[in-house]
Order: sequence, then C-alpha cells, then structure tokens
Amino acid sequence: MVLHLILFAVALIACSGLPGLFLSRETRTGQTIATALTALGSIVGLAAATFILLSNSNQQTLALPDWLMTGGLSIKADALSAFFMVPAFLIGGLGSLYSLKYWDQTHHQDNGRRMRLFYGSMISGIIIIFIAHHGIVFLVGWEMMALSAFFLVGTEDNDPKVRQAAWLYLIATHIGTLTLFAMFCLFRQASGGFDLVPIAAGAADSGTFAAIFVLALIGFGLKAGMMPLHFWLPPAHASAPSHVSAFMSGVLIKTGIYGLVRILSLLPTPPAYWGGILLALGAVSGVIGVAFAIAQHDIKRLLAYHSVENIGIILMGLGLAVSGRALGRTDWLLLGMAGCLLHVWNHGLFKALLFLGAGSVIHEIGRASCRERV
Repeated sequence: MVLHLILFAVALIACSGLPGLFLSRETRTGQTIATALTALGSIVGLAAATFILLSNSNQQTLALPDWLMTGGLSIKADALSAFFMVPAFLIGGLGSLYSLKYWDQTHHQDNGRRMRLFYGSMISGIIIIFIAHHGIVFLVGWEMMALSAFFLVGTEDNDPKVRQAAWLYLIATHIGTLTLFAMFCLFRQASGGFDLVPIAAGAADSGTFAAIFVLALIGFGLKAGMMPLHFWLPPAHASAPSHVSAFMSGVLIKTGIYGLVRILSLLPTPPAYWGGILLALGAVSGVIGVAFAIAQHDIKRLLAYHSVENIGIILMGLGLAVSGRALGRTDWLLLGMAGCLLHVWNHGLFKALLFLGAGSVIHEIGRASCRERV
C-alpha cells in the first residue's frame, strides 16, 4: 500500500507540467495546476515516507512489468530510501510554491512551461532512484533525473554562459552514468543478478569488489560534487533558476551519497583503506570547497562551493562508518553513519533555504554578483 502511494505521488509530480503545455503561455493557469499537483504529490509522498520511517516492519518489494526481460524489475522502500525521500518531497514541493512568484509564467513566457515540466520529472526521477530495487530501474531514474536537470540548468538558454554550464553538466553526468553502467555489470557478475541485494563475501574476488567500489566512487562522486569531480557543480547551480538550484543542492547531489551508502551496504565487509579513501576525499572537499567559496563574488556560486564543502563533511562521516565496519568498531560505524545521515538532512534543508533566499535577493535587485552595478 505504501509503495502504491509513493508511485501515485511520483505520477502526480511527473505529470504536473503536462497540462500547461496545452494552455496559453500568457496566463498562470498551467503554472497553478503544476504547483497544485506537485504540492499534492509532495504531501502524499511525505506521508508515505514518514510512515515507513516510523514503522518497524520492512516494506515488501513490488514487482514491475518486465518489458526488458531482465529477470524481474522491482521497487522497494525501506528506512534508508524513506530517509532520503523526506527532503526530496519537502524541498520539491516548497520549491514549486516558491516559483509561483519567482518564475511567474506571465514574465517567463518563453521558458516557464518547459521549466515546470522538467522540474516535475527531475523530482520523480530522484524518487525512482530512492525506491529502486533493481539496477535497471535505478539507471532509468538516474537518467530521468540527469536529463531533466540538464534542461533546467539551461532554462535561460539565450545566455551563452548558461548554455555552457548546461552542456558541462550533461557531459559530467553522462561520464558518471557510463561509470555506473560498468559498476552494475560487475555487481551483476558478483551477485548473479541486477537486484540490489547483499553479496556474499565469497561470491567474487577482492579485485572485483575493489573495482565496484572505485566505479561507485567515481560515478556517485561526480553527482555528489566531490572534489576533484566537482567542476560541473558551481556553474550549474549559478545558472539554474534559484528554486532549481535549491533542489539540486539540497537533494539532487545527495543522490550520489545515497548511491554510495546503498552500494556499500550491499558489499561484504570492506578493507580498511576504503574508509581511509572516503575520509581523505571528504577532508579535501571540505577544506578546498571553503577556500574556493571565499573567493566568490556571485552569491549562488559561493553557495555552490559551500555545497562541495558540506558534501566533504558527509563523506567524512561515511568514511568513519566504513572504517568502523572494516575494523569491527561498532561505535565508529554508528557515529559515522549518524553524522553522515544527519548532515544529509541538515545541509539539504539549510542550503535549500539559502538558495531560495538568494533567489529572492536576486529577484528584487536584479543581480547576483557584488561586482555588478544595477
């Protein structure tokens, strides 16, 4: 029942922008319908995710039609997926309400309808990632999110800098997607299928598990904006409409963290150096992200570099948890995961609020940089 509610919420949000395509671009009717559908879907999704978090029982897997004959597509919502769904539904719904004035259809007739269409599909793609229990379903949601974000970053494509940022994002995200294709192929080799289930220690050699870890680190690290794979993030966040930037920073880049946590939880006990790598990359992202942020004069680029910093903090928590699992230190494991997941919510909420605040400032004064003159 809960999974059906989540699918219903996904369908409402995914279709929210469709009515506007058939209505006049000179009125707010399509925008109002899109906002209402997104808000309703977000409320339904939040209720379902909250129920999962408060329930002590594991959710049952729901089989999907297997059109690709891959052995059975399926979805599943557990506590981890519900934890990540909460900010996705919350920030997605609030961003849609925020856009009523910020991206008023009567003032953005050229791109308003397109922006709302892809805003809904981006949210839906991310929710599909969180409930995927099969590699193919995961990649479908991943590509849906990636392509939608490309069109959203390029909303104001009359500006050459915006087009450049959008294409840079598209190249980066598809490098990550190709890496994930390779990772899931190795995962299938080790587990015997594409279902996201735990792999026994003797199912493959250590080299295969190490390759899965490295590929996951690259593919998901690109999406998370981990240094040195962050190059797409500042221009994309600075170019997108502010409520889109809020969702990308608060939720979209966290899909990289979710992917790492999910895959690492399915692999056998890792070697200690995996945790060391995550800790080192997290420290580099945290320190250098702040250093780059200090030099920024564009308010949204400044916030974007601070997102790189906060991804580093989250990775350090994950690195401690992985180290604790490798060394049999339950205290490290619990404290590391608690810190990692706490900061997923913490950063998601406060950074989304900061981007929305920045958007309000830009909307009123007409500029994003302190070096520009009105």
